[in-house]
Amino acid sequence: MSNWRTEARALRAAMMFFTRLPIPSAASWEPSDLQRAAAYFPLVGWLVGGVAALVWWLGARIWPPVVASGVSLAATLLLTGAFHEDGWADVCDGFGGGTSCERVLEIMRDSRVGAFGVIGVVVMLGLKWQSVAALSGAWVPAVLIAGHAVSRAAAVSLMATLPYVRKESVKAKPMATALRGGRLVFALVCGLAAILWLPERTWWAVVAVIAARGALAWWFKRRIGGYTGDCLGAAQQVCEVVFYLTILALA
Repeated sequence: MSNWRTEARALRAAMMFFTRLPIPSAASWEPSDLQRAAAYFPLVGWLVGGVAALVWWLGARIWPPVVASGVSLAATLLLTGAFHEDGWADVCDGFGGGTSCERVLEIMRDSRVGAFGVIGVVVMLGLKWQSVAALSGAWVPAVLIAGHAVSRAAAVSLMATLPYVRKESVKAKPMATALRGGRLVFALVCGLAAILWLPERTWWAVVAVIAARGALAWWFKRRIGGYTGDCLGAAQQVCEVVFYLTILALA
């Protein structure tokens, strides 16, 4: 890791890129800020998960758990601008409708959402909503924080093992540098530390997330030869819901 001012700029870039928080723009900005920001993706997960947990806790004071879970989910969508859900929708459309690598990438680049994308998002949101609603109330805040942090660590780890496949200039390209060494360790530690507030028997959920991450890496490599920004968003969504479903099975 570099000096603290450099890392503060990277953290600021991560907050601006991955959330819709009204953070004032820096006086100067460099592509290297966004390149370093990837290491803070799981830390942003702590923030998003913390907001989700707080909204759930407040909602549960006045509504049934299923409603509180829905309001909590809506809060995360507002906070992130549905950034990762959009990536998941693009992956569903591209991988569902494309027969070649070129066609998959072309479909994913299209801003319009097709049938595969709509179905994928509906199923994903439904699974997250209902799995959290079915959990014991005492566990929910910690599970939400851990789910958001662990899933982002799993997603960003793809940057250490897969190549970025888009050649043209896109918004996420400055961030698409291989994550290595201390920055990768920092990202993984930030993600995994969130499970320490959960009962030990639920830590097996991390194994399920690792398996899901491995399956996605294989799928992305086989279909398009690597990853795109949409693939990272899709990986975060899949790993988050796998985490919740596994916790629910172990509860």
